[in-house]
Amino acid sequence: MSKKKLYEGKAKTVYTTDNPDELLVYYKDDATAGNGAKKGTIVGKGVLNNKISAFFFDMLAKQGIEHHYINMPSDREMIVKKLDIIPLEVVLRNVAAGSLAKRLGLKEGTKMSTPILEYYYKCDELNDPMVNKFHIKAMNWATEDELAQIEKAGLKINSIMTDYLKTKNIDLIDFKLEFGRYHGKVLLGDEISPDNCRFWDSTTHEKLDKDRFRRDLGHVEDAYKEILHRLTGKQV
Repeated sequence: MSKKKLYEGKAKTVYTTDNPDELLVYYKDDATAGNGAKKGTIVGKGVLNNKISAFFFDMLAKQGIEHHYINMPSDREMIVKKLDIIPLEVVLRNVAAGSLAKRLGLKEGTKMSTPILEYYYKCDELNDPMVNKFHIKAMNWATEDELAQIEKAGLKINSIMTDYLKTKNIDLIDFKLEFGRYHGKVLLGDEISPDNCRFWDSTTHEKLDKDRFRRDLGHVEDAYKEILHRLTGKQV
């Protein structure tokens, strides 16, 4: 396969492939927090996130969620459909944590009576500001129909993952999704991993995600490994 670097982000590098409709995503061990203010390395994170994301994509596909994942040619690489990314981060929240807890003055761990869906404009220079449907429509980032599809898919994904993770003694606190256009359809893209999800042990409330890196809690690699192990029964 001939490949050319198309884009390098904080956690992944994207390459072209011989198929113009497909891309190769390489998962890195680099870790950042605070929009790049804190930088470091989580050993083996790329392999873990690749495998965890592939697991979730396969699981969601069985429930009718269309996504960009095709296959995994190596432990760190994923072949995906080439999406025209909609410049929005779609955040689903079930329990108050992180910015929501700070913004609304809530005690971290406060359960929401209903899932909250938030939009953020994907722009590192502006620190990914929160936006609403009026901003989105005014800026032509997505149509009303696309937003309806995104919200329906986002809430369904939240329900599927929440119910499944309960069987693994994991609470899904919140998570980020990204979507893109592919031949007239809106598909789920990016990744689903401890980098962009908050996972807490249901019994101990121990954090099993990137918050361990953000907050200097230690044992970051162990938390990522624990998620993979609970999902698949496999060790890295």
